[in-house]
This record gives sequence, C-alpha cells and structure tokens, in this order.
Amino acid sequence: MLAELGYLSLLLAAALSLLQGTLPWLGLRLASPTLLRCAKPLALINAILLLTALLLLASCFAQDDFTVSYVAQHANSALPLGFKLAAVWGGHEGSMLFFVFALGLWGALVALCSRRVDPLITTRVLAIMGLIVGLFGLYTLIFSSPFDRQFPGPQEGRDLNPMLQDIGLIIHPPLLYLGYVGFAVNFAFAMAALHSGRLDGAVAHWSRPWALGSWVFLTAGIVLGSWWAYYELGWGGWWFWDPVENASLLPWLLGTALLHALIVCEKRGAYGHAVLLLSIFTFALSLLGTFVVRSGVLTSVHAFAVDPSRGLTLLLLLGLLLTSALTLFALRADIRAPYARFGLLSKEGLLGTAILLLCVACASVLLGTFYPMVFQSLHLGSLSVGAPYFNSIFVPLALCLMALMTQLPRLRWRELAAHSRLNSLLPPLFGLLGGGLLSLAYLEQGSFSGNWNGILANMVSLWLMASLLLPLLQPTSLRELTLNRFGSLLAHLGVAVCVLGIAQVSDHSQEGGTVLNANQPYPLGAFEFRYEGREPVIGPNYTAERITLSVHKDGKEVARLTPERRHYNVRTMNMNEPGIAWGMLGDLYVVLGEKMGPDAYAMRLHYKPFVRWIWLGGLLMMAGGTLRLLARRPLLASRSVAVGTSHHQLEQEAL
Repeated sequence: MLAELGYLSLLLAAALSLLQGTLPWLGLRLASPTLLRCAKPLALINAILLLTALLLLASCFAQDDFTVSYVAQHANSALPLGFKLAAVWGGHEGSMLFFVFALGLWGALVALCSRRVDPLITTRVLAIMGLIVGLFGLYTLIFSSPFDRQFPGPQEGRDLNPMLQDIGLIIHPPLLYLGYVGFAVNFAFAMAALHSGRLDGAVAHWSRPWALGSWVFLTAGIVLGSWWAYYELGWGGWWFWDPVENASLLPWLLGTALLHALIVCEKRGAYGHAVLLLSIFTFALSLLGTFVVRSGVLTSVHAFAVDPSRGLTLLLLLGLLLTSALTLFALRADIRAPYARFGLLSKEGLLGTAILLLCVACASVLLGTFYPMVFQSLHLGSLSVGAPYFNSIFVPLALCLMALMTQLPRLRWRELAAHSRLNSLLPPLFGLLGGGLLSLAYLEQGSFSGNWNGILANMVSLWLMASLLLPLLQPTSLRELTLNRFGSLLAHLGVAVCVLGIAQVSDHSQEGGTVLNANQPYPLGAFEFRYEGREPVIGPNYTAERITLSVHKDGKEVARLTPERRHYNVRTMNMNEPGIAWGMLGDLYVVLGEKMGPDAYAMRLHYKPFVRWIWLGGLLMMAGGTLRLLARRPLLASRSVAVGTSHHQLEQEAL
C-alpha cells in the first residue's frame, strides 16, 4: 500500500508541476492575476507531494518490503537502519526520485523567499521550474519508478553495495544533488530575464543568493565525496580525475564563474550576457553530471548505480532544455543589458579575466573527460586520458587564478591596480620566502620531489594567504570587516589552504609495501610500523579480521592503526577498511592486503603530509559561502518593486 501511495504522490506532483509550468504563461497571455497567483501554491504543493513520495519509499525500506523491486535490490533485513536510509538514493530509481524532490524543494524555496522580487519575474521563474520538475517527474514515473512491485517478493533482499555502507554516503549524494539542481533556479532566472527583456542589477541581485546556496551545497558534496574516497576506498588518494568526479567539478567551476559574474552585474551592470550563458551552461553541466553518474556511458570507479538503457532519455532531456534555452538566447540576443566602462586592470577587468580562466579550466576538464568516449564512438580505437593530461592543463590555470585572487581583495570598483605601494609587495615576498623555506624543509627530510608545479603552488597559496590576512593587522581594516567581507575572505582563504594541502600531499607523500609480521618492523621515513596482533570482528552484516599496528617515532609510540578486511555475507564481497591516524600535519595510513602466513600480512603503508588541509580548505569555503548568504540585505529603495502586480503591468507583459 505504501508503494502505491508513493507512486500516486509522484504522479500528482508531476501533473501539478506541468500545470505550474503552464498556467502562469497563460496568465501572462490573458493578463489574468488569478492564473499568475497559481504558481506559488502549486510549487508548495508539489514539494509536499514529492517529500511524501520520498518518505513513503523510505518507509518501504524501514519495513523491509521486498515486494518492492527497488527495496529488494538495495536492502537486506540485516542492514542497519541508517544505511537503509542511504539505500533510498543508493540506486538509480531512488536517486532520480531524490533528484526530482530536490528540484521541487528549490522551487518551493523560491516561492517562499521571493517577497522582494518583482512578482512577474518570480512567476516566470516558478513556471520554468514547474516545467523542469514535470519533465523529470515524468521521466522517473515512466523509466525509473522506484515503486514497482514484484510478486511474489523474495524472502531476503540483495543488500546495499558494501562501498555505500558508510555514514559519508548517507550525506554525500543529497548534498551533491542539492547543489546540482539548485542551479536550475539560476537557469530559470536567466530564462525569465530573456523572456521579459529585463537584465539589470536587480535581476542579478535576486539570482545571486540561489547561485551561492547551490555552490555551497555542491562544494559540500565534493568535499565529502573526496573525504569518503580517501578513508573508505583504501587507495590512499583523495581525487582520481575519474569521470564521475569530473562531472561534479564541471558545474562547480562554471558555478564559481557565475557567482563572480553576478557580482559584477549587480555592482557595476557589466557581464550581463555572460551571466545568461553561464546560468544556462552551469545547469546543463549539472544535468550532464547526472547523466554520467546514472548512465554508465563512461567507465568509472564510482559506477554503483548505473543504467545505460535509460541514459539516452536523460541525454534527450538535457538536449531539449539546452536547445530551448540557447534558442531563446539567440532570439533575444539584443536584450538591453547595462553597460559599464572599466579598465583591464580594474576589479571588473580582473574578475572578467578570472571568469574566463574558470571557463577555460572547465572546458579542459570537459574535453579530457568526454574525448575518449567521442574517440571510441567514431571507431578510432580506444583512448585513455588520465591524471598527466589534467595536471598539465588544469594546474597552471588554477595557479594563474590564484595569482589573480591575490590582487582582487585589495581593489575597489572602478579602481586600477596599484603597483608601487609597499603593502602590495609584502604578500608576494611572504609567499616567495615561505614557499622556498617549505621546499628546503622537505629537501632536508629527503622527500623533496623537485616538481615545479608543487613549488609554485606553495608560493602562490602562501602569497594568497598573506594577501588576505596581513591587511587584518591594520585597525582600519578590522573596523571595515563586515560579515559579507569576512565570508568572502574565508572562502578565498579556503582555496589557499586547500591548494597548500594538495601541493604537500601530491609531492611529498611517502609510500611503501611490505609483508609485515610480529618480528619484522617496517621503517617509512621517520616512522616505524610494528605488527601487534589480530582479532576477529562480527558486524551487523559482515565478518572481519582486524589487525593492530603500532607506529613509533624516535623510540616513542605515536599512534595505533587498526585496518580491517571485511567479508559481506549477502553480497559475498570483500572490502578493505584502512587504518588511519589523523593529524593536522599528516596522516598515517595503512591498507591491509592478503594474509601471507599465520601472523604475516601484505600491507601498503602511507604517510600523507597536510592531507587534512584539503578538507579544511573545503570547510572554509563552505563557511565563507554560508556567511555571504547570511549577510544578504534587502534591495536598495531604487531597486525595490511593489509586491502587488497591477492589471496595467499585466497588460504590458501580455504576449
């Protein structure tokens, strides 16, 4: 009964969403305030219906209703309740339901939080959101329904993929999807601006918080996914340049460019057409990410829930939305956007250069990700594009971006960059000396790689830190530090911290492999690993063998590691759980291999310097974005609009 109610809720939501996407346009055509007012209540009702469908699916998992095919494929009665929650979106059908729910949730938030926005713009935005929710709701109903029954149902379910049985995977996909689909709001604002012929600072002001919120969620999803890959997959890395990882990076890069373009458009009235195109392509790349993750069209180590047979329909939906948006942009390319004059070395000019670099970086990742697929589809053979390509193209672009970031915080609108001030020389000197000293320290330890990218990354990241933090030593700067500026400072500081961590762990990690037993300690750099014993472990749905290692430095024990080798009975899969000793200056990381004797095991041992700084930087970026959201203020009186909509306005807006 619960599955049928869930299907009915999804069906009603899809139907009402299409109604939400139709009635407002009819209201504009007929100049009918009644039809226009339908958009907000319909958006709220749709969100409630989609939440109901999601909760009913979760109830099916909680009750172990294996007559529901999706539950039988992704759960088991022995699966802990928390992981049953993760199983709700652990497969293709459930993830698409959550995708549609996230779209509906963003639409409801637009309806609730747009009291200061021009009602005619809000109506258009909600109408476009309704069409998007309706299209993906129909796709889920027809091709990916998680409520399909099978009779008779199996006695037991197949269980959730062991890789997904982790607290990180309960949170990671929802955050990622909320980030993906949040850019649908900016897409809708862009379409509303094109349809209304209005593109000014007020529209950018209304659109910017939605881009910022989506960016924060997407950043959180990427950071959490990287952390999960590090501590769960057992390969000791944090980023693999895998197609699924790249699929989340692409909209993040364009979303970052969109955020900065919106700032310039709001403050100075420039880059209006760039805002429109970035809004379109950021959402398109978000849909492309969903297509890559769920279609299996590209080989990925993250291929947990793919279905190539349904990927084509997702691609067609992406093509439909992108073609419609670009057609409207072409037809309304003469839309009047404010024009502002500024110099190349002004804040506006440098931000434009940063936006361009972000777009080029995005294009390079897109090319490297999809070129092998295109190459193979043209029957030209097989081709692999890996880390060497991405590192050689992406890293220099990222370093150029950071060099620009060192200049932007001290500039004001319409001002040219200063060249002769002493305080403009201190940060680069700090970066040069700090980066050099850091390289010398690693050279003394014998772990210096000589990689120029790493050396430059050290210097530029320290330069950026100094550019952001040294001005705070001046009392006047502290007095002028608003919540808005502090959020911006934290976000950019997070980039510097993250890049500094990446440089250290990429160039100065230490790794070794050995067969470790009770009588043979293994040295790795300044550390010595000793085998202490083993013990059996019985989990809720697995059995494991846990090994205890002690780590010594200068004759003293500094850490204990407990890697495990698990066997999941239902899925008959083996999983390695690495042993990790966390530290702000570096992690000790051990992966357990095969048993080589009564008390001897093959192991991979790692020392990862500053690896936690990568995620610390991500947290700072998220905190900075959140503070910027909290610092939002109402529009200036010159930009404010009446909440009500007169009949005269409707007649002028009628098609």
